[in-house]
Amino acid sequence: MKIYDYDGKANIVGRKIYAFRKQQKLSQEELAAKMQLNNIEISQKVISRIEKQERFVTDYELLIFSQVLGVSIYELLEP
Repeated sequence: MKIYDYDGKANIVGRKIYAFRKQQKLSQEELAAKMQLNNIEISQKVISRIEKQERFVTDYELLIFSQVLGVSIYELLEP
């Protein structure tokens, strides 16, 4: 049984990460670099999979995404 699945998606924050990234005119590669500066080993390909809701996002990744994008965790979690 796969537990990392919600209505066919691996996360609920991917679309918000995409929207905030685009709003700030960051490429996926630039976002990955900012995450890496915060000790999160993540690549452009992983960012792509997260935004397409194909990859699970851990709690510590969510925290750093919120810090790097300058938004609250709650904003990332809103529908």
